Amino acid sequence: MNAYEASNLGTGTVNTVSRETRARRASRQIGCLFTVCLLCGCISRPHLNVRTFAFAIPPASEATQACRTHRVVAVRSLRVAAPFDRRSFVYRTGEYSFESDPYAEFFVSASEGLLVPIRSHMRQAGTFEAVVELRSALKPDTVAEINVLELYGDFQQPREAAAILRLRVLLFDAPNGVPGKLILEREYSRRIALKARTADALIAGWNEALAQILAQFDSDVRSSTAEGGSPKQVRISNEPRLQTP
Repeated sequence: MNAYEASNLGTGTVNTVSRETRARRASRQIGCLFTVCLLCGCISRPHLNVRTFAFAIPPASEATQACRTHRVVAVRSLRVAAPFDRRSFVYRTGEYSFESDPYAEFFVSASEGLLVPIRSHMRQAGTFEAVVELRSALKPDTVAEINVLELYGDFQQPREAAAILRLRVLLFDAPNGVPGKLILEREYSRRIALKARTADALIAGWNEALAQILAQFDSDVRSSTAEGGSPKQVRISNEPRLQTP
């Protein structure tokens, strides 16, 4: 190797080191700029906030308010069947497939969220003389048990999205607050078409379904009471049962 080649080799090494140094410095500068922009909010990023919803209290009709019974009722239990017994909204996407939405949920559990508007409706509707707690000083003579069998958004067909609500109500004669004779058994189901494939449209559909079901329930209570409290077992529905595997 002559002196010229040695000189070029040394220069090449220095140039290579110099380029690597500049690259590292540029990388650090870009990293610092990215951090500053991130802290200052310069980078636009989608914000996926969790939204919470609550059931509305169904309105009571004047006809219902004019037909009061003399019964004092307490809701003994309200249970929501799995897999709908969660805060996250549940969507049906296929014949046997369901999904939960991590960004749309009830403000409280589904059972608590339904219990409040149902009790409130009972008080406002005037179907009963009073609506009390089980431990109230005013002892109930009627006890209700409510089982929510289906609570989901049906999105199997893009153009036929619907809110599904199905529940069973048992009403017992309860002397001294102790459940005895069955005086009413009903299963109600509603399918409400959605105006849009959104969580807002779904909760609106559920509210409409609940209002229709409770209006029918009020009518059934008056009829069963007028007939002397004989047990009735009728399924009232505009939606076929969910077929499970």
